[in-house]
Amino acid sequence: MSLDKHLFFILAGKPMPASASAATMGSKAYGLMRLARLGLDVPPAFVIGTDICRSYLSHGKLPDGTRELLARGLRELESATGRSFGGARRPLFVSVRSGAPVSMPGMMETVLNIGLSEQTVRGFLRMTGNPRQVQDSYRRLVRDFTEVVREADAAPFDALADARVEEEQLSSARDLDSHALAAIAQESLSLSLALTGEPFPQDPMEQLVAAVEAVFRSWVSDKAERYRKLNGIDANMGTAVTVQAMVFGNMGATSGAGVGFTRDPATGENRPYLDFLFNAQGEDVVSGRHAVHDTERLPQRLPAVADELMRMKDVLETEFHDMQDFEFTVEDGRLYLLQTRNGKRMPWAALRMAIDMVQEGVISPAEALRRLDGIALDKLERLRFAGSGDVSPLAQAVPASIGTAVGHIVFDPKRAAEFAAEGRPAILVRDDISTGDIEGIAAADGVLTAAGGRTSHAAVVARQLGKVCLVGCSALRILPEKGLCAIGGQEFREGDQLTLDGDMGRVFAGALSVVRERPEAALAEVERWRAESEADLQ
Repeated sequence: MSLDKHLFFILAGKPMPASASAATMGSKAYGLMRLARLGLDVPPAFVIGTDICRSYLSHGKLPDGTRELLARGLRELESATGRSFGGARRPLFVSVRSGAPVSMPGMMETVLNIGLSEQTVRGFLRMTGNPRQVQDSYRRLVRDFTEVVREADAAPFDALADARVEEEQLSSARDLDSHALAAIAQESLSLSLALTGEPFPQDPMEQLVAAVEAVFRSWVSDKAERYRKLNGIDANMGTAVTVQAMVFGNMGATSGAGVGFTRDPATGENRPYLDFLFNAQGEDVVSGRHAVHDTERLPQRLPAVADELMRMKDVLETEFHDMQDFEFTVEDGRLYLLQTRNGKRMPWAALRMAIDMVQEGVISPAEALRRLDGIALDKLERLRFAGSGDVSPLAQAVPASIGTAVGHIVFDPKRAAEFAAEGRPAILVRDDISTGDIEGIAAADGVLTAAGGRTSHAAVVARQLGKVCLVGCSALRILPEKGLCAIGGQEFREGDQLTLDGDMGRVFAGALSVVRERPEAALAEVERWRAESEADLQ
């Protein structure tokens, strides 16, 4: 196959080709191309189209000429950035991201920091003068490459960082200094060899080719296939791969990473919904493994960036006419957009957004009805905690959705599915959740985690499925050796009952009373649209 027509560029000032579409280059990359056309700060990138993924899956290997295609794309990035991929003095580093024609948040793979090696680390240090950032980025690449490309368990890498954090009595790996991170990077290289039997590749092009192949392979991962089955997505679409110049959120106090929604995806309210971490990379926010607690500090420390993010709400909705879920990095005080897509939302929120956007003149009633197609409006309701003055919560968490869930504790996603099959509502209780837990998220009535933020990929999926989801519960401790958890000083085993109040973020022991609500006024407005549409057809 001729590959050139499957290569797309996202570069400032470059016109959008006629062949560019969500189907050919994936919805995320197509969205980025539109943002770049608007003059927004999007790091330069090139995209390998979905046809190449389909060829890879059909033949079990990358098409002939793929390496040359990547080299051609890299030349454009080098020209745009003034850096050299694999260069010793001003090295270029890239991220390798998936992007299907239909959004599948967190179901496929991403590898950041591609291009770091023993040679480019030295050039990176000369270029930035920031040894902490350099060593942090290197150890992240070794970990993620080993997990995603070599398909090894990442837990031993996390244990290296956790041990050093505990030894130095710090709160997280983000507080480790350059010496500790350099030691972890070297230990990670040895660990990668021990786990896989292969040394970590020091050739940046070898890293890039392997990462592209791994992203294509992730299209047929178990979690991606389960997600497609749950959402009726065509398995033949394939994914595109976006290779994008890295911008670094782990440069220090004026850098960070975040995820935003232009409206509240849980309630549907017309207000920004944001998570942010200083001195972090995007995976720290979306993975669900970390507490996300810097959002309120962002306007205080970087007011110009906070103001620009608020402006993004109107810019994005004007361009896409829908709520947007966008990822961004702040590098040394400068905001870069890394993706935008139509945001996943709770069914309750979908109804409110449809009503509001019609009233705002953003969409027509006909378009609103199309967006609500597939939601069982006749069954749309939410449970709300009835409340009682003499019941005190066990703990407080961060609500990532609305509603109330009452169910039996389970600690394993498979057990949630087994409980559901028996007709027993389950509350999935975990240290953190990932998109690999989708089977349990779909089966459970509610999710409670000790770590994570509202915009992690797994929380996004839980919202889309209409599940009550509470994250970042600092009072929760999982004690696997005892088969129990502790919440607010009380111990609970599998089968014990909890009540999750998703509206206020509270956790209660036992099964508390709830009331059912239906959005009657909004439903009546939808019926009015339908009646008018039918009258117009007569």
